Amino acid sequence: MDPDDVFDSVTWETPSASNGYEGFSTDREQPTQRPGYMNINSEDGAATNEPKWEGYLIATVKDPVKELDGTKDVYVSYLVAAKTNLPIFSSSEPSSRRRFQDFVFLREHLSKDFPACVVPPLPDKHRLEYLTGDRFGPEFIERRRQDLTRFMQRVTNHPTLQRATLLRDFLESTEWHVKMHKHIAHPPGPEPAPTLLDNLSDTLLNAFSRVRKPDPRFVEMREAVDKFEESLVGIERTWGRGRTRTNDLTSDYHDLSVSVQGLGFLETGITEPLNHFSSTLMEYSTLLRHTTQTATDPFMTHLQSLISYAQVQKAVLKLRDQKQLDFEELTDYLTGVTAERDRLAALIQGHVTSSGFGIGAYLRDRMEAIRGADDDRTRVEKMRKLDLRIKELQDAVTTAQETSEAFNEEVIKEAAIFQYAKESEMRELLLSLVEGQIQMYRAAEEEWDRVVPVLQRIRVDV
Repeated sequence: MDPDDVFDSVTWETPSASNGYEGFSTDREQPTQRPGYMNINSEDGAATNEPKWEGYLIATVKDPVKELDGTKDVYVSYLVAAKTNLPIFSSSEPSSRRRFQDFVFLREHLSKDFPACVVPPLPDKHRLEYLTGDRFGPEFIERRRQDLTRFMQRVTNHPTLQRATLLRDFLESTEWHVKMHKHIAHPPGPEPAPTLLDNLSDTLLNAFSRVRKPDPRFVEMREAVDKFEESLVGIERTWGRGRTRTNDLTSDYHDLSVSVQGLGFLETGITEPLNHFSSTLMEYSTLLRHTTQTATDPFMTHLQSLISYAQVQKAVLKLRDQKQLDFEELTDYLTGVTAERDRLAALIQGHVTSSGFGIGAYLRDRMEAIRGADDDRTRVEKMRKLDLRIKELQDAVTTAQETSEAFNEEVIKEAAIFQYAKESEMRELLLSLVEGQIQMYRAAEEEWDRVVPVLQRIRVDV
């Protein structure tokens, strides 16, 4: 095999491919927008779990501007520009100017409105790695702009989030603050009424920290996300050490350049060649620093963003486990209440004594007898109350099961969406890194090619 062809078999394409990262189909009707995990299309049976894009939405963040500069209320606003063919937008090219707090509001409320969706994370407001200077410095603002662009690209590439009313208002509303207050007061979907599940004690629902019947599909998803995150963390650490070494080399080449230049002043016969050599060393030092800033730092920042993105996916899987745990605990509670009702019925009918139900039931009946509460009339009243509780529990179990199953379906779709995003971003990430390294080595080769003939012409008389 030709050594230059070792990557010929590698593909970045996804076999089942019409998705938000490669293409869109626009000939379907716009579905009714529903919050979160209830936004499930069940028309296709087996194809229910396949994510579907209704059109395209491409957004970018640019043109940062300092607002109220010179005052204590200074902040930076960004122009968010988009292109779309989604019918929920009034324009094919919506745009708006937003500040960082607006992005925070968008992210927080998308997470609340769509709890089963993997809503991408935002860059930390007060911390950006590998940056120096204040948060109004040009380097900080540019890095934040890049991170906000990545956030918007992830949101607008998501087939559910791209159709969210809140996102539409974020991109095109001229009364954004009014829309924010309206959204807080009237979130999408009816406010869930308190259920039996909400009224049960934490002791009951948290009796087990893990589901007892793990679904192999989601166990596999969690393992895959864990491995992906672990790999990214390992890459980040390795490149972090490499970055430190490169910074040390940058300083060393700079110091060597200064030393060679000083030597040139002493060696008058070869001053000019040594000055050329010194200039090349300085250029190479500058080149290393430039590559760190333009290739390595963005690579590591993107890696950190992907790690945070994977953690959001893990949080959604954990929430799915909680939905299943709610169903399991309610089922067990219903079983216990039903058993107690059957026990009372058997006692009233005289089919069995309390000792036939175990030592716990026997002791409980003895205590009730001491209190004078073991007559049949009291037991009938207890059975009536238990029948009402059983009916309530049956409804709660049915609701919990439906919620868990709907959440499962949505999480499966989210896993496919995350896979598309991961493949697309990894391709972009690695290509940018490789291009930056190629440019650096080509420029370095040119610099050294120019100075080598100059050094070769030096003649030393012995």
